[in-house]
Amino acid sequence: MIINTFSYLWSSTAIDAITELVDNGYKTFEVPISSPHCWPDEISISERSAIRERLSEYGANIRSLNAGGYDINLSSPGANMRLKSIEHIKSVIDLAVAWDVPEVVISPGTRRPMISPSLEKTYGWMYESLDILIPLAKQAGTRLLLENTPYCFTPTIPDLAGIVSTVNDAALKIVYDVANAAYIGEDPVAGLLSNHKSIALVHISDTGLETWGHDPIGTGVVDFEGLGDAVEATCGVSNVVLEVIREENPLDEFKKAMLDLRNEGWQLGR
Repeated sequence: MIINTFSYLWSSTAIDAITELVDNGYKTFEVPISSPHCWPDEISISERSAIRERLSEYGANIRSLNAGGYDINLSSPGANMRLKSIEHIKSVIDLAVAWDVPEVVISPGTRRPMISPSLEKTYGWMYESLDILIPLAKQAGTRLLLENTPYCFTPTIPDLAGIVSTVNDAALKIVYDVANAAYIGEDPVAGLLSNHKSIALVHISDTGLETWGHDPIGTGVVDFEGLGDAVEATCGVSNVVLEVIREENPLDEFKKAMLDLRNEGWQLGR
């Protein structure tokens, strides 16, 4: 299973978080792109090389870099803002190349909540951005993964699957976040089973319906027993990212999450 380092966002750099996690038996990671945890403009070429050497020394690897969605908008009405977003994601792709990371998670974008632009225009702006980004990703040997998030204009798995189908390129797939899906009233088990051919990674955590969270396993509404069966029937646990987010005692939280998943019937190995 892949471990997301989000819980360390404000307490340590990504490589220091990974060092602690490796010492506790974890080997594969997803890293959110956020300053000061991991921000491409703040990591020099020499530092990138040194981090890659440390990862190799640890026998660790980063499966994905999550470029985020709050600071950027591939669907912005402003062409220069879309360009800035593309440039940011390009910087994340460059970092992925330096660290031999195969996948970069991106957000489709957002609409203004009041007097929103039409969906037709918003989709058009997003596709214009993807027309630039997908060749860049392919040239770099990486793959882009669209994430379902409640604040985006494409929050559901059918929305994202439709984009992937329209683009029809192996360089664009989906990371399916089950807590995000459950929070908006979508059934994550049905979503995964129905759209697994478009899904490359699955983010797992729990959430309630009144408050959006990435909470410990079993504390919310996600059916983890059914989800485990769906994962085994589709992508496999090696493509699952544990994204329980807790600043306090993240190691204990991850250890407990693994135990709780096993109790729900997940086959996690040793």
